[in-house]
Amino acid sequence: MDNNQQVKNHFSYGYLCFSMAITFWFISIFEILAKYYAGIAIPNSGIALFYKLINDFWTVFLISLLFLPLYFILHYSKMKWKDIPVKVVFLLIIIGQFALTKYHLTTLVNLGADFLGYSTDDMYTTVTASETFSILYFVPFIFFPLFFWGINTLISKKINSKNLYAIAGITTVFCFGMKFFIPNISESQFQNKFAYFTTDIIRFQEDKKQFSAANLSYKKEYPLLKPFSATPDVLAPFFEIKDEKPNIVMIIVEGLGDEFVGKNEYRGFTPYLDSLIPKSLYWENFVSNAGRTFGALPSILGSLPYGEKGFLEMKPLPAHSSLISILKSNGYNTTFYCGDESSFDHRINFLEYNNIDDVIDINKFGPSYKKTKANSGGFSWGYPDAEIFKKTLTEIETKKGPRLDIVMTLTNHEPFDFPEKPEYLKKVDHIINTNKTLDLSKSEVETYKNIYASLLYTDHSIQKFMESYAKRPDYKNTIFVITGDHRLIPIAQKDKLCRFHVPLYIYSPMLKKAESFKSVSSHWDITPSLLSFLMNNYKMNKLEKTAWMSSGLDTVKRFRNIHTIPIMQNKGVINEFIYKEYLYSNGDLFKIDQNFETTKISDSELLKTIEDSLQETKKLNAYLTQKNKIIPKSLLIYSKASFEFSKEELAFIKKETAKLNTDQIFFKARDLAFNSQRKEARVLCNYILNELPNYADVRTLKGRTLAWDKDYKNSEKELLEVIKRTPFYYDSYLALMDVYWWTNQDKKGIQIAKQALKNDVKNPELGIKLAKAYLRTNHNAMAHQTIDSMLKKDPNNSEYIKLKKELK
Repeated sequence: MDNNQQVKNHFSYGYLCFSMAITFWFISIFEILAKYYAGIAIPNSGIALFYKLINDFWTVFLISLLFLPLYFILHYSKMKWKDIPVKVVFLLIIIGQFALTKYHLTTLVNLGADFLGYSTDDMYTTVTASETFSILYFVPFIFFPLFFWGINTLISKKINSKNLYAIAGITTVFCFGMKFFIPNISESQFQNKFAYFTTDIIRFQEDKKQFSAANLSYKKEYPLLKPFSATPDVLAPFFEIKDEKPNIVMIIVEGLGDEFVGKNEYRGFTPYLDSLIPKSLYWENFVSNAGRTFGALPSILGSLPYGEKGFLEMKPLPAHSSLISILKSNGYNTTFYCGDESSFDHRINFLEYNNIDDVIDINKFGPSYKKTKANSGGFSWGYPDAEIFKKTLTEIETKKGPRLDIVMTLTNHEPFDFPEKPEYLKKVDHIINTNKTLDLSKSEVETYKNIYASLLYTDHSIQKFMESYAKRPDYKNTIFVITGDHRLIPIAQKDKLCRFHVPLYIYSPMLKKAESFKSVSSHWDITPSLLSFLMNNYKMNKLEKTAWMSSGLDTVKRFRNIHTIPIMQNKGVINEFIYKEYLYSNGDLFKIDQNFETTKISDSELLKTIEDSLQETKKLNAYLTQKNKIIPKSLLIYSKASFEFSKEELAFIKKETAKLNTDQIFFKARDLAFNSQRKEARVLCNYILNELPNYADVRTLKGRTLAWDKDYKNSEKELLEVIKRTPFYYDSYLALMDVYWWTNQDKKGIQIAKQALKNDVKNPELGIKLAKAYLRTNHNAMAHQTIDSMLKKDPNNSEYIKLKKELK
């Protein structure tokens, strides 16, 4: 190879790096334009773009240094296509950069270590809910790699090596200077998406190493354990105490940020919730302990730590108590209501660990309820808010009091779709044209019209629920707790704090007086204060000790903060921290004023104090969860254990499930069952059910294998459990009717078939089995009636015709 060719080859790497920088710049321009087109306000958009371009170049500079050794190794090798591997790597990085940008455009937050906290199924569910896929959706994923390739070809021909050196040198010096002399340039909103993603994952892994169980110890074995009296009863002065234990209705509203209620910035679209403020105990400066829904249940119902990626992600769950388990032990009927799959975010595992009486989710609504229509990709979250509340009202008719009813709404989330949407869009128009107190311009509302319509729908759904509940005789003895799980994401956030700023209402006909509080509290404080109130004023089994992450609600009217509140914005990321009147966020420090607005400040001494406190909080979180030291098992009231496996079974599971998803593991279990390896099949079934207890096909398969092994008692138990969990799923009924047929329990078979028909379960085999059961119990007329009704619906069905002949 001659010297000129060597020099040319050496500079080909420089051309590749410069081409990637230009491609990154165009992706950033695409991001700004996409936000502008979507109506998303970008303060000082020119400066924002300038900062982003500098960060993009800096990221490419670091990438070029990282892959330079690889380039040299390839350059001096005997490979014919020396540049191709580096080009492929750079193309993949560019695709990753654009994918992360698309994620940001959907959520308005950068993806980082939280990526590690979601299963493939959960990520698929979230993405398909938020995005509508079409050919146009994938065009940019093709365009930007081609753009990179084309730019590289162009500048390789047009820019000689000396000019490349000059341009690269000047740009590097300029960007280096800007990076270190403009303090705001490193804020997350300006960071390169790929750089943020990688550095956040690295930070997460470093934290993981730092807080490994081997390095953790505390003087006190159970640091949270304290006498029950340590949580004062701050609610009793506001209530009229009665003899009968009150019902507790907890409404956790998806996406309900404080900005959308009362007199705040995005007001005007929650009129009913606004009307409750002067009738309730209302906390103006209240925060969620997480930036997404995964943190809501353990924080609100258990005042629990986060673990590594969120409490619900832990397997097995550490020993803990909750509002559910404690109230259940005091005679409360406990029920959770939602319109989607309760297995999402592993909520059902937490609920069942605390031995909740019933979980009403997407599997239990039935044909009389209207599901949110599927998007173009065929995805629907499930049942919208009005249907959830309708189902709640129906179910509580059959449940004895006192009750704990936990309702988790759904609609105020991407894709912000629900029945009667056109009607609510018209209501938004009416509000724009008639409400003179709106702080928003017409164009600002139009940009997010779907979201404001969704807020109106959710607000109206809550209103109808409350008005219907008010007609119940137990209304006068019910306490309603209403809060948001976190502030919804798509509408731009004014500061670092508003993502977690949610309202808290405690409303009840039992209130002697309403009051609003400016003191700061969080989701962690709800359960400690509710239980302190109930235990101190009603006949309850007294708790000697508790283990909460916080001390309870603060009912001081003036602005203050007596709590330390770490916040896990995304799974695996605890980088927000409220300490006294300050917010720490990713290395930046903000002063919080009495209006709960923030101002960035510089105070290195205070910053060090807060960072040390956060570090200690992270250590405590790791110790409590990794070493199972939240509460001694001896103090637990209820805890439902998951399936446990022997060493041999664990080895079998590891071998058989490697690289398989849940559905594939089920198919493997089914194959084993059909090949007479039924014990092994049940091991895999139990493994799946630990993760997804509502997986009807898996539990039905397990029930069938028990029946095939003539363990009819446990087979019946398992199949009845399927029917309880998924009452509209046909196969469990068929399997159970087989069990009753084989064990000559035809009366039970007839009853379970009637239950299936009542639930509108439609399956031809069900009618055949029912007719045969009638025949065997000498109810010939009923057998004829059953088969005739089936023939009426399907006169050409050969199975029905055959059975009809047999009956003659």
